[in-house]
This record gives sequence, C-alpha cells and structure tokens, in this order.
Amino acid sequence: MQIVKFEEKYRNDFIKFNTDWILDYFGRLEDHDLETFEDIDEEIESGAMIFFAIDDDVTLATCMAKPMKGDTWEICKLGSNKAVNHKGAGSAVFDAAMQWALNCGAKRLFILSNSKLKPAIHIYEKFGFKEIKLDDYEYARGDIAFEYIP
Repeated sequence: MQIVKFEEKYRNDFIKFNTDWILDYFGRLEDHDLETFEDIDEEIESGAMIFFAIDDDVTLATCMAKPMKGDTWEICKLGSNKAVNHKGAGSAVFDAAMQWALNCGAKRLFILSNSKLKPAIHIYEKFGFKEIKLDDYEYARGDIAFEYIP
C-alpha cells in the first residue's frame, strides 16, 4: 500500500467514498459536503491536501487536511472503499493528513464527526485527539468534535 497526494484521477474516488458513507449512515448529503466536493481545486490552491491509500491500483481510503482560521487545520472527509478490505488504509491516510497540516504550521487540528462513527472515532483517539464540546456543530449530523494540540 502506498499513500499518494491528490491527483485528478482520484477525484471521483474522494467524492464517491465520502458520499457512500454519508448516505449509508445519514441518508443525505448536506450543503457543506457538496461545497467541499465542488471546491476541491480551490481548497488545494489554499493549502489543503487530500491523501489516498492505493494498493495494486485500487484506491482504499482517502482523507483531507485543510486550513481553517489562524493556525487551526481541519482533518476531514475520511472515507473508504466499501468494496475492499481497507488493510489499515484509513489510519494511513489520516496520519498523512495530520502530518501535512502539522508540517504546514498547524498548532491545532480539529475534527467534526458523529458519535455513530465508531471506527473513525477509534482512529481519532489512536492518534491523540481529545473530544471537545461545541455550541454549534455546523452539520446537522455533527454531534461530536475533537482536537489535537501537538
């Protein structure tokens, strides 16, 4: 398995993997999701990066790191290929996204999620993220948030 940065040929995998899990768990995409999918090029131009785990030319998982305000970065859109065994791919792309943000100067990493997503929460906690409380979780499906301060 190798971890690669965004290339045009992986754009549809990023959108498909994330769309699949959002629809499976929550039944609908939100405006924030559609904006992210439509603005991939703009996000990357502003410093964001999307990572992919690839094995034998099959994309296994994806994750994005993008700058927010100040020195806070968001780790988001962690998704995987429903059709294959992930082989630790989720952890691998998550780690790559974290390292990208930290190498770009992030002093705080932020994640917005849902408490139903136990496998994802396990990854967050494995990498040292701690749950925080918010007044506004932005997404209708958002009910839990995490931060990491190196």
